[in-house]
Amino acid sequence: MGDSTLRFARDGYLFGTRGFRAAGRDHFRTRLLGRPVLVMRGAEAARFFYEGGRFRRDGAMPRSVLTLLQDVGSVQSLEGEAHRRRKDLFLELLRGESGEALVLTFREELRRCAAAVGDREVVLLDFFHEVLTRAVTAWAGLPSPVAAELRGSGVLAQMVDAAGTVGPENWAVRARRARAERLLAETVIQERERPGAPRGSALDVVSAYTEPDSRGAMATLPPQVAAVELLNLLRPTVAVGRYLTFAALALHRHPGWRDDLAAGNDVAAHWFAQEVRRFYPFFPVIGGRATREAMWQGERVRRDDWVLLDLYATTHHPAIWDQPDRFLPQRFEGLVVEPNTLIPQGGGRYHEDHRCPGEPVTVDLIEVGTRLLSRELSYDVPEQDLRISLRTFPARPKSGLVVNRLRVAEREAA
Repeated sequence: MGDSTLRFARDGYLFGTRGFRAAGRDHFRTRLLGRPVLVMRGAEAARFFYEGGRFRRDGAMPRSVLTLLQDVGSVQSLEGEAHRRRKDLFLELLRGESGEALVLTFREELRRCAAAVGDREVVLLDFFHEVLTRAVTAWAGLPSPVAAELRGSGVLAQMVDAAGTVGPENWAVRARRARAERLLAETVIQERERPGAPRGSALDVVSAYTEPDSRGAMATLPPQVAAVELLNLLRPTVAVGRYLTFAALALHRHPGWRDDLAAGNDVAAHWFAQEVRRFYPFFPVIGGRATREAMWQGERVRRDDWVLLDLYATTHHPAIWDQPDRFLPQRFEGLVVEPNTLIPQGGGRYHEDHRCPGEPVTVDLIEVGTRLLSRELSYDVPEQDLRISLRTFPARPKSGLVVNRLRVAEREAA
């Protein structure tokens, strides 16, 4: 069994798909970074991977990725009851009125920032990152100087951009993340000493949150851990800028959908948002280490074995999705989505498993952004390189999607 690290770098998002095709089944074994690994795809693989506590996350992803996207002590590093308890904190903040407030804040910031563009050329990926940073730091209740520093450094977007890199670029962004963590830890300490954040805001809730410590006594999170969890609310929200850019690209390439959405079809806006998440590449795989021995489709998985679930290959699996390589939002009309088939942000269930708690608000943000792009904003798309390299993690249009003459249209949305 040879090492496939170079092939992974060469094939990118298609690494798993090509491996499954060569194996003639939905799993294969290989080595990555010198370590043996089982790679799998499909709804049954996602169910096996996410449900039943069969896999843990620690040691399952390279440190260059872990320290940018999760870090030590975060909810993603926990298992069992500790994970479920901490997960409830995120579900509280990202659901109901709090989640709706985040989406509304984004909508207002998008219109305001678009109106302020003037005649300058705009790279939509950077623009959406800026808008989402403004929206999520305001929603989180961060003090203005803290929000301004995070916005000015661009670190929330950089953590996502650099997640697939190694070497100096990755090290530089990890250093910026460490500075952001220190800043937020200091902010949490100040909030506990002199409360001032809006009630119910992320800063208020995370600062006051308690859970059992090593002796079983209820205690607030260490400031460093609280800072990590604040980043785990801020960074993924800014990462939605990629989906919004892909949504704008889809509107450009499929003008019939732009016309349909502009006519006020809100149901179609939901289909469109879901198809953006299914069709366009986000993160390619998720890793886990087995907590116990198990069998899956004739494969013995031993305790501590490394397993990769291929997210991209699952959302493009021809056994699940008809014409998976075509952008077809209408596929979601009347479709009841099984939780382990549409898994760009993970599978399983929100409360019990490691499925991203921000997935529903992500869909809402894409829907709102798509409605504004098609109904309330006008812009021109000049000639440019809009190719998406499947060798770059995470993927993006090569140009970032440049637009000219971005304006807020006269008529309001229906």
